[in-house]
Amino acid sequence: MSRTSFPRHKIRITLLENIHPAAREALVEAGYTVDVINKALEGDELAAVIAESHVIGLRSRTKLRAAQIELGNKLLAIGCFSVGTDQVDIAAAGQRGIPVFNAPHASTRSVAELTMGCVIALARRLGDKSQKLHCGQWDKSLAGAHEVRGRCIGLIGYGHIGQQVGLLAEAFGMRVLFHDIQKKLPLGLARPLGSVDQLLDEADFVSLHVPDTSVTRGMIGAPQLARIKRGGYLINHSRGSVVAIDALVAALKSGHLGGAALDVFPQEPTPVQAEWHSELEGIANVLMTPHVGGNTEEAQRNIGLEVARSIVEFVDRGSTEGAVNFPAINLPPREGTHRILHIHKNVPGVLASVTAILSELGANIEAQQLGTTRDIGYLVMDVDRQLSDAVHERIAKLPVSVKTRILY
Repeated sequence: MSRTSFPRHKIRITLLENIHPAAREALVEAGYTVDVINKALEGDELAAVIAESHVIGLRSRTKLRAAQIELGNKLLAIGCFSVGTDQVDIAAAGQRGIPVFNAPHASTRSVAELTMGCVIALARRLGDKSQKLHCGQWDKSLAGAHEVRGRCIGLIGYGHIGQQVGLLAEAFGMRVLFHDIQKKLPLGLARPLGSVDQLLDEADFVSLHVPDTSVTRGMIGAPQLARIKRGGYLINHSRGSVVAIDALVAALKSGHLGGAALDVFPQEPTPVQAEWHSELEGIANVLMTPHVGGNTEEAQRNIGLEVARSIVEFVDRGSTEGAVNFPAINLPPREGTHRILHIHKNVPGVLASVTAILSELGANIEAQQLGTTRDIGYLVMDVDRQLSDAVHERIAKLPVSVKTRILY
């Protein structure tokens, strides 16, 4: 049973920023036309692509703000082929009836492994040793080099990545503490703590695994760094906004911290920026990587397949499972019907208006599912084929309608 409002090959999907080829393969196999642009876009180039695409896929460097989303008159969905969705104004997309999909767990293992690699590298000062060898210096000094066995790692944020880091750290013989704003079941021998301050006081390694929110921005500043044990280490593989860099520089230069590893930064390069610099450059035992926590072949393939699958499920049958700005709707297909997807403003009386239209037309609902967020409602209905076009036309004209599609 076909479930598209017009032929799949006429739906144009544009993938930016070297998204893993598995995503394109999955989308082409599903019958869609896919354009690939292997770089980030901004300005007029980005505007032109948005205006002509039904679906746009991006990673982290292309930014879709409200002004760009307004240009997407054809846009049905946005795919963030990444863990986070900071690069997209998800509220603006939702208000225009555009779900945003991501892959929040597909790179979990890759980020966790990088974190543990940095724990060991910091403890052995491997970054400095490697740099000296590159410069022709043979430095076998053991000063500041330690095993990680018996040390304590404190995880701020105990979601999927934090949990994986905890299990890996435990396998290395480390004690694991964690703090999360939500109650989480400890894995292995990990022990929860009631506050960030308590964790900072006890941990030798502090590793951050939190999202970018109003609560987490700047949560690690001078007072928090001062609580970490002298000679302790800070790892930030979460979001660049979480750590105050000037305070971190001061803590490192004073010798209070023994080292730090960062994969994210408050300001990261734009698509056209040639150079990038940080106040952390040249400081001893500081590891910096260019936001590559999830950049492994395995993670990018998993991300590509997961987001591509979400896009296909939405365009083909209206499923919004996995969307960050839409209610989760996943109504199984029903033979002998046409499906109407009605995205509308979340105001009282919408369902009554839709029901009145169906009653006037004598149309029968075979199945339906409704979900709402603060701003929008999403109604999926399977109705009689004979009357589906009339129902779709009438519903689309309701003043509260944002976007309405029919799947034949």
